[in-house]
Amino acid sequence: MIGRTEEYEKMFRLEGQLWWYRSLHERVDTALQQQFGQRRDMAILDAGCGTGGLLDFLRRRGYTNLRGLDGSADAVAFCQQRELPVTLVNLKDLAGFEPAVQYDIIVCNDVFCYFTEADLPLLVTALSDRLKPGGVLVCNNNAFDLFRGEHDVAVGIIRRFVRADFECLLPQHGLSIQSATYWSFVLSPLILLIRQWQRLQLALGWHSSDKAQSDVYLPSHWINETLYQAVRTERAILPRTPFGSSLFIVSKKL
Repeated sequence: MIGRTEEYEKMFRLEGQLWWYRSLHERVDTALQQQFGQRRDMAILDAGCGTGGLLDFLRRRGYTNLRGLDGSADAVAFCQQRELPVTLVNLKDLAGFEPAVQYDIIVCNDVFCYFTEADLPLLVTALSDRLKPGGVLVCNNNAFDLFRGEHDVAVGIIRRFVRADFECLLPQHGLSIQSATYWSFVLSPLILLIRQWQRLQLALGWHSSDKAQSDVYLPSHWINETLYQAVRTERAILPRTPFGSSLFIVSKKL
């Protein structure tokens, strides 16, 4: 998504409001509590932090040892507006950045989708190397090619994943999957319908790929709250689901 200034601007404005970001941030917080209880002093790195919505959320939840990295100058500028400790670093160069510094937790949300099959193992190696023994890697990922649509084109997503991809990849780099679930299960028929319609519009030339728009927009208040509550209820009742547009994984360094 680097270079798409308008998408970062939308992200910055909407991260604290949009149902999807709110749901993801709460999911991360829950994962941290499941791993570390009520501690708030763990060293946390958000690798590919975007405009800092998650870091800001965690700061407001009382976490005190936060750091962010992102390869977009636009994203880092927005993080600076939030007064967050974020550094401009291309994650492809992570292996050479502060190699001696390690973290209890690394969050890497919706980043792997921008890495090719050749480059992704190098990133996972670098992330694993930055974790302390017993450290935790939390990642959210775009799931299932069925959900590919105009959003993917707009933000430059090059691949989507299924759980089997990570069952093969992560153990090769000393990471053991603790939990994994697809999510937005209850909303998946609606999301799938929208994405398939987007694909049809692109295929027929009704929309052009160079003017593609992401799904990052704020619907009316009642729709936004209804979607948020639907996903929140799903998480409470169905902690693991077999299908959804995202795949949330918690893994631990051996």
